[in-house]
Amino acid sequence: MEKKPFITKEQVEEIVKTYPTPFHIYDEKGIRENARKLKQAFAWNKGFKEYFAVKATPNPYIMQILKEEGIGADCSSYAELVISDKVGLKGHEIMFSSNVTPKEDFELAAKMDVIINFDDLTHLEYYDKIADFKETMCCRYNPGGDFTINSQIMDTPSDAKYGMTKEQMKEAYRYMMKKGVKNFGIHAFLASNTVTNEYYPKLARILFETAVELHKETGAHIAFVNLSGGVGIPYRPDQEPNDIMVIGEGVRKAYEDVLVPEGMDDVAIYTELGRFMLGPYGALVTQATHEKHIHKEYIGCDACAANLMRPAIYGAYHHITVLGKENEPCDHMYDITGGLCENNDKFAVDRKLPKIDIGDYLYIHDAGAHGFSMGYNYNGKLRSAELLLRENGEVKLIRRAETVEDYLATLDFGPFPMEKM
Repeated sequence: MEKKPFITKEQVEEIVKTYPTPFHIYDEKGIRENARKLKQAFAWNKGFKEYFAVKATPNPYIMQILKEEGIGADCSSYAELVISDKVGLKGHEIMFSSNVTPKEDFELAAKMDVIINFDDLTHLEYYDKIADFKETMCCRYNPGGDFTINSQIMDTPSDAKYGMTKEQMKEAYRYMMKKGVKNFGIHAFLASNTVTNEYYPKLARILFETAVELHKETGAHIAFVNLSGGVGIPYRPDQEPNDIMVIGEGVRKAYEDVLVPEGMDDVAIYTELGRFMLGPYGALVTQATHEKHIHKEYIGCDACAANLMRPAIYGAYHHITVLGKENEPCDHMYDITGGLCENNDKFAVDRKLPKIDIGDYLYIHDAGAHGFSMGYNYNGKLRSAELLLRENGEVKLIRRAETVEDYLATLDFGPFPMEKM
């Protein structure tokens, strides 16, 4: 699959007159089209709801676009709840799925009357001392073992810190029923960034069968099954993307095979996608500022791992386009680096690219999720601006770049005379 940037070199040259590199930029048109296709894929389920994983791209302008498309928010922290409220999402438009949850987070979630998803059995008594149980609540399930598709291990839930065993789920439901909970949800996340149309259908079948068992053994009304995230994107150009229409149809078949015969055809399907919703519709744009010729060939950029840390911490692949040189041969091998004092501060290692000249703009693909949001300030590096490419072609600043004053603002060491420096 050929990866094409959603902005051109000419557009970037115009943008940098106002907003210098590096910056993250998002494609409104692509975001909206993708949201509509997801909803179409699950239109067969009258209760379907997507809860965008705020952690992926916690920007209210992005969330506002998704809200206009009928999409809610999946939050995992106090700050994410605050952002969701600011966007105008209310009550059951928000899921709160957290772990090792602080008291203050539970308090705010309860006050906002969002759907709380309990990660552990011990959280029930902890929550009981903080707030009242609601009519609709959820529990996170961890089946343990390995999760396989076609004999291939996709992930190992038994090693994950999230969720409850099946017996704990039953105990949790009985406890919650005594506290007045009437509508229950089941939630699970078993594999990350899967690029296969079979992940959601197989997960759905597991959760639907679990829902039937829980209903029969506890008498609890299962109101929804949350398939969580895990539907991934093709970071590499040789990967075939997921087909969300095929995925939706696979889940529908599992639903009709398992739930309908049990009279449970009122169960709503929820998803909480982050990467699938935003990943391909965001990019990190950076400029080549240095070159180095030693044992290898290096191109140094004005962005670094503080702007996009996935390659540094996971060895993750992000495709790179040299804007304006899309049709030139990839006959030069480079490591593309940032300026951190860490040798893993590399966007690409031994990457074949066109000849890069100082001043060229590099477009780093698929940075729309878990890109800016994972940024940090090591070496005193400052996080970049976030921009939105509107459907009409205009570019809007949706988060300004950090300044040194921002970096120093939490210190009480006395005033820093920045104006004299």
